[in-house]
Amino acid sequence: MSVQFCKTCFYPSSSAAPLTFDDQGRCSGCRVAGQTVDIDWDERWTMLEEMVDAYRNPSGYDCVIPVGGGKDSYYQTHLAVKKLGLRPLLVTYHGNNFLPEGEYNLQLMREAFDTEHIIMRPGLETLIKMNLLGFKLHGDMNWHNHAGIKTYPIQMAVRHEIPLMLWGDHGWVDLGGMFSYSDFPEFTAKTRKEHDLHGLDWDDFTDEGLERHGRPDLKMGLTKKELSWAVYPSDEEIDRVGVRGVYLGFYEKWNGNKCAAVAEEEYGWKKAEYPFERTYRKISNLDDMHENGVHDYLKFIKFGYGRATDHASQDVRLGVMDYKTGLEMVRKHDHVKPRRDLERWLGYVDMSEAEFDCICDTFRDPRVWRIENDQWVKDDVWGGASSYGPVYLDKDDPRRELYILKGAQV
Repeated sequence: MSVQFCKTCFYPSSSAAPLTFDDQGRCSGCRVAGQTVDIDWDERWTMLEEMVDAYRNPSGYDCVIPVGGGKDSYYQTHLAVKKLGLRPLLVTYHGNNFLPEGEYNLQLMREAFDTEHIIMRPGLETLIKMNLLGFKLHGDMNWHNHAGIKTYPIQMAVRHEIPLMLWGDHGWVDLGGMFSYSDFPEFTAKTRKEHDLHGLDWDDFTDEGLERHGRPDLKMGLTKKELSWAVYPSDEEIDRVGVRGVYLGFYEKWNGNKCAAVAEEEYGWKKAEYPFERTYRKISNLDDMHENGVHDYLKFIKFGYGRATDHASQDVRLGVMDYKTGLEMVRKHDHVKPRRDLERWLGYVDMSEAEFDCICDTFRDPRVWRIENDQWVKDDVWGGASSYGPVYLDKDDPRRELYILKGAQV
């Protein structure tokens, strides 16, 4: 099976966010993004106002807002406090790798919005172990971040008996068009586990869980005690409080560039001071320096595209970037091995680059990659194919056969 590319953005059929294509070659993400033009957003906002009125608490918090201090966090809180008149409890999972600007923005939120703010920081050794385990088991050193932000705020909603949770945009709709804007999907435990956490959960990283996965070699002694922040509340607890996760992006036309502009102009929010190596944007993912770096490089290794594809596709859909410029950004950034960020992460977890490269090669998707002359080769969105570096799999590794036969399935 060869990779298909969208005709109007840059996403491949191998996208991490599931996509479908129509007869004209447009992906589901582009088709759903096109729906926003015809929506009556004033009517949607009225719907939101009527909804949240039922959750106003005269003696406590009106809602929980999961925040990382980014542009979307600021805009979520801006809408809640300034436009809806709510008093939220802000909740953050802190994964230890904020950019300096990201840390500044996070600490500023309590002052900027005059709100209470809970920040939970797991132990440093636990986070280093989770970085290593996420990478070696799943090819995602940032798995703990996905789990933390999609678990700890829900724990706080249950503990403080706050039913309403306000998220920003729905990522799976924004990227891949998982739902229509007329569906109004809300946060669910099913989506958390199957999509946000890629089918894994906290117990998969304990010694017992690693045994189940056939990876006893990865045991690091983690238990439920160290990973309590990732343990999702029971159905009974959720039902008792009536926790409900609403996405503001279905009631307010979401635009990441607008979110950043409002955050900068009204609250003094800071974008990244230095350019990233793997994308042109300086306003995204400041709460984890590896999201735009080594973590995103793994996405390129696995699926054949990276953060520049995400950002350029979003900006083309929004009409703030033309297709030609977007294609240039993808071509410039998507393949880059982020030297500065990689060296920082390798030092963080005490790993050699050679070991890193060998492990990376075990996660390549054979729909995307093939081996030619001991080089990794893939088809490109701009046409043709290119070589993207040497193969690090052992010569006698049986997985090599998957890539020598183009289109082989696993």
